[in-house]
Amino acid sequence: MIGRIFHLLLKEFLELKRDKSARLRLLVPPVLQMLLFGYAATFEVFNVATVILDQDQTQESRALVADFVHSSRFKLVADATERRHVQDAVESSTAQLGIVVPQGFSELLRKGQSAPLQVLVDGTNSNTALIALGYVGQISGAFGQTYAQDLAQRTGRALGRPLVNVNLQERYWYNPNLNSRWFFVPGLIGTLTLITIVNLTAFAIVREREVGTLEQLLVTPIQPIEFIIGKTLPFFLIGLIEVSLVAMVGMLWFQVPFKGNPMVLLLGTCLFLFSVLAIGLLISTLCKTQQQAFASNFFVLNPMFILSGFSFPISSMPDALQWLTYLDPLRYFLIIIRGTYLKGVGIDVLWPQMAALAALGLGLFALAVLRFRKSLD
Repeated sequence: MIGRIFHLLLKEFLELKRDKSARLRLLVPPVLQMLLFGYAATFEVFNVATVILDQDQTQESRALVADFVHSSRFKLVADATERRHVQDAVESSTAQLGIVVPQGFSELLRKGQSAPLQVLVDGTNSNTALIALGYVGQISGAFGQTYAQDLAQRTGRALGRPLVNVNLQERYWYNPNLNSRWFFVPGLIGTLTLITIVNLTAFAIVREREVGTLEQLLVTPIQPIEFIIGKTLPFFLIGLIEVSLVAMVGMLWFQVPFKGNPMVLLLGTCLFLFSVLAIGLLISTLCKTQQQAFASNFFVLNPMFILSGFSFPISSMPDALQWLTYLDPLRYFLIIIRGTYLKGVGIDVLWPQMAALAALGLGLFALAVLRFRKSLD
């Protein structure tokens, strides 16, 4: 049995050696996608198109406008002269944000009172709108605090102090600078591996059936289980190489730290690849042509990505979908890879995810083998 599996494994690697384009498809696209998504996928918002109307035209209002203009979070696209210009710019999508400094702004500040600031936000993209509003609050809050201190020094009035002074000092664990790439890049490792390995496994077996070589192999002494192992084992090894490659890109190019034990990550990766290979094998048993396999991959991979928690919090999903996420291997692997990368946790913390991946892999692989035997019959 071992000899037959070895020769089938050797056959797969010889085919890969002869196909130069296949080698390029295995190595180049994952690296390029890692670089592309590593830069594009981020929660941070910069250069929000902004239009500003300063109706006060005082030293204080111009200082506040300068704080917005000089911030990297906002990009001034127009200076409005009337209020309707601000509204028109937001409605026409010329600007995502409109800021109006009303008349009397500086007068209220000089009296030590709160001064209003009108902000018009395009809420089409709710995530960008909320983040941009947060930046507006930070800049205007810092301006107000600085102005209040300067006013107190000029007038000699002491700032009101509360009876109880609470000083909040923030310290973020595992990602001190709140760098969103530290969150996305480990997730990309799992996502790219899922897409590549499922496609390879599904297309390889379907291709054997489509060109007629599957029947030729099965008339030999090789057993179906030996064929499945010999066919999926090369992709398991390719998956390990790909994970190592894109992980090195993430660590060296994007400077994402790795704080955990490499052996814990290796064990989690092996269990994840076991589950992913079973999914690809199951797809191959349901499809007769490569066109069917392509459509099935699209139908399976997109929901797995959405339900994994890669970018959409699972806790925000409806209860039915939250239960469905327990059948997604990528959900568990993202916890493992982010836990080992950023938190440095070990198997004593990640064993529930490891056990879930092992159970899913065994169940999916057994179902794929039974379905493969039935398709042969």
